[in-house]
Order: sequence, then structure tokens, then C-alpha cells
Amino acid sequence: MSSVPSSPLAAPAAAAYDPDARLSAPAWLRANLFSSVWQSLLTLVVAVVLIRFFWFVLDWGVVNAVFYTTDPDVCRAATGACWAVIVEKHRPMLFGLYPYDEHWRLVLMMAVYLGTVILSLWPRCWNLRFLVPLWIVSSLSIGILMFGGVLGLRYVPTSEWGGLPLTMLLFTGTVLIGMPVAVLLALGRRAPLPVARGVSVVFIEALRGVPLITILFVAVNVFPLFLPAGVEVNKLLRITVGIAIFFACYQAEVIRGGLQAIPTGQYEAAASLSLSYWQTTRRIILPQALRISLPAITNHIIAAMKNTSFVIIIGLFDILTATTAVMQDPLWRKFYIEAYLFVAAVYLFFGYALSLYARQVEKWIASGRI
Repeated sequence: MSSVPSSPLAAPAAAAYDPDARLSAPAWLRANLFSSVWQSLLTLVVAVVLIRFFWFVLDWGVVNAVFYTTDPDVCRAATGACWAVIVEKHRPMLFGLYPYDEHWRLVLMMAVYLGTVILSLWPRCWNLRFLVPLWIVSSLSIGILMFGGVLGLRYVPTSEWGGLPLTMLLFTGTVLIGMPVAVLLALGRRAPLPVARGVSVVFIEALRGVPLITILFVAVNVFPLFLPAGVEVNKLLRITVGIAIFFACYQAEVIRGGLQAIPTGQYEAAASLSLSYWQTTRRIILPQALRISLPAITNHIIAAMKNTSFVIIIGLFDILTATTAVMQDPLWRKFYIEAYLFVAAVYLFFGYALSLYARQVEKWIASGRI
């Protein structure tokens, strides 16, 4: 059979729809921002609004701002932001009720914590022989630094913990406890055993249907009533477990969605290899489900970081609660906007870092590195 001659118009048509073709700057602006009269008007209106907004931010936040002073009257006389309130109050904002003279321990603790987390997220370190000793040593070091009572360090009870270190510990405990529970609940909801499936469904629906505040109230005030006389569980531990269970119920449904997306052919192929249920789940099904669910999993992890701020209702001073308490100072109370912007920047930094890491993991998966 003779080949059909190609049309001379085929090449220009293909080039016109080439997704890799790059437009010049004027052509891009004309195609995306000024393609019609109404789009041009909308572009101009949005541009004017953005210019006015950014000019206000620049004028208020930089040009007329006060960056350092110990006298609040200087800030009151200024027409811009008072970033000096952060310089003046950053230690109680970041460290809460923790003894002022012991703040160096919290700085060292955060360095150990962040170093451990960074190493744990690096693919080259994904080896249990390395990670298990790392987390054991890090946990002991963090416990010694936070509690004290040994090596000549002053003992500090958990009731005096606060600020950013408390937020970091609550978040880490939530993820480390909640993720395994979420996986078990997701598997249980799809288990062939009716009892396991029923228990998982009831657990997920019951706890997912109540507010987090209710769970924290139960953990703090109701749970101790069921303990034997003389037995007491640390309040911080109860709160961490409560937030972790709440997180696990939402995360379980995300993982279940990933499990449902696995084609039945994967199960049939595993059965043909005589793999058991747990071998199939651990080696084939669960890794694929977690990869599919990664964006939604990341979303709930970021939400879990922000949910730690709910501890305000049970008297723990995380970074948000500590900032609220600090801004009761009548000398600096007027500049609460700057203080809360600082807290928002801290949350944004950690949230965006988690988002960037999730994107990098997706690239590693796409390239076959993991």
C-alpha cells in the first residue's frame, strides 16, 4: 500500500498548536491579558488595585515603619507599622511561659528537632537502621532539654511549655501517631472481616462528626474520670493523642480513596504470585495508594499543624496563644496587627515548606527515585 502524501499545510498547522512554542512578551500579554476590550478593562482595573495595595503595604510596612525602639511612644507617633513590637516581645511570643533564663534550651531543642526532621525527609536517610537510632537519640535529647531535672538543668513541667516549641511538638506527635492509625483505619474500612470493617466505620464516623474542641475537652476533663485512683496521664500527652485521633479519622478517608483507585488487576497479579493479604498490602497496594493520595495527605498534614492552635481552650500556650497573651501589655497592645502578622508568617513558612517538600516528593516519584 502506497503511503499517503503529506499536505503542505500539515507542518504549519502542527507548529501552530505546538505546546512547547514560546510567545514573545508582547504576544503573551496580548493573548492572555488584552485579547478583548472587556479583558483589557479588567486587566487595567486589577492592575490599579494591585498597585495601590502594594504601595500601601510598602508605605505602611517599610517606608514609614519603625523597626527598632524600646519606647512604644515612638511607634505611636509613627504613621507606619511598628515592627519593634516583635523585637521587644519575640521571646515570650516564641517561647510562651517557659522560664526566661532557660530559653537557650528551647533554641537548642528546636535545632535538634529541625535537624532530625530534615534528615528524616532526605531519601538517602530512609533506612530504619539509621532513622530509628536517630529518633531515639533526638527524642531523649529533646526530652532532657524540655523537662530538665538532670545534668544540672532546672526541671520545667509541661504546664510551663509554650510558644513555637510546643506547636512543633504537638504537630509532630499528631503526625507520628495519627498516620499509622489512619492507615489501619483505612485498611480496616476495606477489610473483608465484617467486625474490623464495622469498628473502623463507627470509629471514623463518630470522631469525624464531632468538633476538635469536643475531643480536646474529653481528653482533658472526661478521660481522667475513667482512670483508677492515683493514676494520672500527662495533659500534654492526652491532648496530643486527641488531636492525632481526630487527624487520623480524616486522613483515613483520604487513604481509602487512594486504595479504591488501585485497579483490581493489581490484586489479581498479587494473588497469582501467591502473596498473602499483608504482603500484597505492604508491598503493592499501600505504596501506590499513598502516592495517589499524596496531595490530599499533604493538605491534611498542613491543616493538622494549624489545628494545634486549638489548645488555647485548655490553657496551653502555643505560639498563637502566647502572642495573644503578650499583646495584653497596655504599652504595646495597639500594635497587635504586626504581632499577628509575625505569627501568620511563621505558620506560612512551615506550611509552604511542607507544600514544597510534597512537590519534590512527587517529582522523585515521577522520576523513579522513590
